[in-house]
Amino acid sequence: MVDVTGAAELLGHEAEMLAVRLGHAQRLGNMGWAEWHLHTGETIWSDQVYVIFGRDPGDGPIPLPDLPEHVEPADVATLDRLLWSVVQGVEPVQAEFRIRRGGAAPDLRDLRVVLEPLSGPGGTIGMHGVIQDITGRRRAERMVSESRRQLLEARERAAEERHVMLALREAILPEPVGCLDLQQTKIAVRYVPAEKTANLGGDWFEAASAADGRVLLAIGDASGHGLPAISRMAQLRHALVGLAMTGQGANRLLAWLNDLVMHQLKDTTATAIIGHLDPETRVFAWGQAGNLAPILVRDGEATQLAQPRGVLLGAAPGSPYELATTRLLPGDQLLLFTDGLVERRTRDIDVGLDLALAAARRVCGHDLDGSLDRLLTDIGGPNPEDDACLLAVGILS
Repeated sequence: MVDVTGAAELLGHEAEMLAVRLGHAQRLGNMGWAEWHLHTGETIWSDQVYVIFGRDPGDGPIPLPDLPEHVEPADVATLDRLLWSVVQGVEPVQAEFRIRRGGAAPDLRDLRVVLEPLSGPGGTIGMHGVIQDITGRRRAERMVSESRRQLLEARERAAEERHVMLALREAILPEPVGCLDLQQTKIAVRYVPAEKTANLGGDWFEAASAADGRVLLAIGDASGHGLPAISRMAQLRHALVGLAMTGQGANRLLAWLNDLVMHQLKDTTATAIIGHLDPETRVFAWGQAGNLAPILVRDGEATQLAQPRGVLLGAAPGSPYELATTRLLPGDQLLLFTDGLVERRTRDIDVGLDLALAAARRVCGHDLDGSLDRLLTDIGGPNPEDDACLLAVGILS
């Protein structure tokens, strides 16, 4: 005999559990269901739709004719098209529009609504469907879109600033094309800007014939990045060009530049190598201020020259700078460089220097210009963080 009472209780319990699960799913998805009956005017909402509209269940659901009053005015036409499509069709249709929720602080909510017609005798008698609050999702999408827009604008501004700074550098410090050829001597220069847009710095070089027949060779690096560093670089280089007209030795020129940095370029330091090459005797007389010593390539071997005494420009007033002399031989190559060539944030500077020494062994005086390109490739290409200057002298056989 069937226990009708027990079966009814079981079905009732299962129905109750199903209702609980359905309500839980609606809360998690922030969605609910609704029905509108066109002939009777009856409107039925699930509990979650009241939450979505911010409406007290005691006030009852919003009748269909009153629904446009709660929709953002700019989206009323979307609602009209949605309702018209439901009445005319037989398939579910969907749309997104915004509603205004009342209260002390009215706010806009983004809704996605999926509706389908309720069919009866004579055609469509109403509609029912699902309403979901997607405000959080759309807000997150707008934030991502705005962040992407701001990032693109920042990149465009940075690229424009880099273009301006490169143009300014080119105007102040035009890079020579190919080699500067002198009697039995080739001179080639590379200025390699940092890969990162914001890090264009104050590296500079000079290679020019002096009035007494010697060749002035110099490289340097003013501290900082961007336009301030370019400005300090220009002052140092132009000062050197003027001071070199005195014919004084490299050590004396460095002392004068140190005084300039100490008294005119406040809160600035700079590194430099300055030297004079006598084409007749092939003697290179040079001094340095906090810069790595040049690399001498001779008979396929690359070594650093012994470094004369000299501190950073701007580090201390009245600091002495020693003058060193190096006699170059036919077939020698001499490489002057700033620290951006070998220094990387991701590796020790000694590792970079070893790479440069290994690559320098393959530098050829008869193809000095091409050799510098290969050397830069061999040591890892442009420095992501810092500019680099490389000035090479080749003594022909």
